[in-house]
Amino acid sequence: MENNSNDSVPDFKLSIAGKDHGGSRQNAVFNPANGKKLANVPLASVDDLNAAVKAARDALPAWRNTSYAERQRIVASLGELVAAHRDELVSWLVAEQGKPRVAAEWEIDGAAHWFYGIAKLTLPDEELDMGDGQTAILRHVPIGVVGAIVPWNFPILLAVWKIAPALLAGNTMVLKPSPHTPLTTLLLGKLAQRILPPGVLNVIVTPDDVAQAMSEHPDIGMIAFTGSTETGKKVQRSAAGTLKRTGLELGGNDAAIVLPNVDIGTAVPALFWAAFQNSGQFCVATKRLYVHEQIYDAFLDAFVAYAKTVKVGDGSDPATHLGPLQNALQYRKVRDLIADTKSAGHRFALGGEVDDSDGFFIPVTIVDNPPDDSRCVQEEAFGPVLPLLKYRDVDEVVARANATHYGLGASVWGADVERAQEIARRLEVGVVWINQIHILGPQVPMGGVKQSGLGVENGVAGLAHYCNTQTTLLRRPG
Repeated sequence: MENNSNDSVPDFKLSIAGKDHGGSRQNAVFNPANGKKLANVPLASVDDLNAAVKAARDALPAWRNTSYAERQRIVASLGELVAAHRDELVSWLVAEQGKPRVAAEWEIDGAAHWFYGIAKLTLPDEELDMGDGQTAILRHVPIGVVGAIVPWNFPILLAVWKIAPALLAGNTMVLKPSPHTPLTTLLLGKLAQRILPPGVLNVIVTPDDVAQAMSEHPDIGMIAFTGSTETGKKVQRSAAGTLKRTGLELGGNDAAIVLPNVDIGTAVPALFWAAFQNSGQFCVATKRLYVHEQIYDAFLDAFVAYAKTVKVGDGSDPATHLGPLQNALQYRKVRDLIADTKSAGHRFALGGEVDDSDGFFIPVTIVDNPPDDSRCVQEEAFGPVLPLLKYRDVDEVVARANATHYGLGASVWGADVERAQEIARRLEVGVVWINQIHILGPQVPMGGVKQSGLGVENGVAGLAHYCNTQTTLLRRPG
């Protein structure tokens, strides 16, 4: 996708039962960097949703009975398909999401890598000897039709996090991308028609009322959702009517703890990108940065100096490091948070002013040691706003880091790795990094605690979440 001329825009369609599918209503998709319309996409009605679910149910028996080795081969081939269409997928991702091209390349390459990596996982039957000639056999069997709902911040990668394990486990899927960023996902669905049997993967774009019908649908056995905690609770309530399995990867207010013996020169760039990658639109972004009082001033100066080297702009510009926020609603939320921080009298070490422009651009904003009860500390900004906070001792900072209803991720930084590990074990989160950040892999489980989610994604544990456990108890004759 090199320009917005009519002959360069694909005919974006839903994918249902292995075929392109239109809709009675259309949804316009815009470039968040300049407000220009990119394309129209069909919106699925409840009837379209029912057709997608029926297609998934019809495809389930044959797909479930396909050998595990063959499903592994097919899932890996989806990675090959993504890699073969890398440039087209990258270009549309830059246009609809706003991220710089290098970040879009990372996401598309990551999607291919996840397909390859998940395809290598196995979940064999387990046999338990019960004595007296009796054996228990534990089998991991598919749940059925999975409804997957993915957000707009990493639309392709987070879709693949659900597609790959669900299909490998023998399930079929109805996938719903965000209406803000459906284009790349619809392209993926169309490409997948070449490889997958009809109905195994269906991709639909829906308005909110149809999304709720998806969570309530009696023929969907599991909802896999990534998004805000508030919306995740609504999904959980909707799914409860039929006691669906849910996998919820929700919000976070991740803390980073910087110990006084840290190498500031090494930690500053890593922690900057921990907070501001994807313009802060990242569930496991660092959103509270606690720095020991002995080094706070030096660390803050170095952090601000580094931030001033980073360019915010249109993702299509090769010089851009950070793109716009993805949509108007999130832009208004972040602007409101900055305005509240300013009206409360908190000091900005950098940023604090937002210029009106055609795109949803917010400058890198660093708040200098605001109080713990301030909105910029308590709330998940999901934008380029970061408070730096002083602390005096470990017990204090652990208590402050844990003083949130979120529990997604955290990181600890310091020269004494054993001490860092001790601190990490005290943090009430699902994943902790030490002297690094956002190192993830298809073989490594990840999930939140408290109000950051239910279940895990990735690894064998994530694969098992897409399965029911069936226990067979048998006595051998003789």
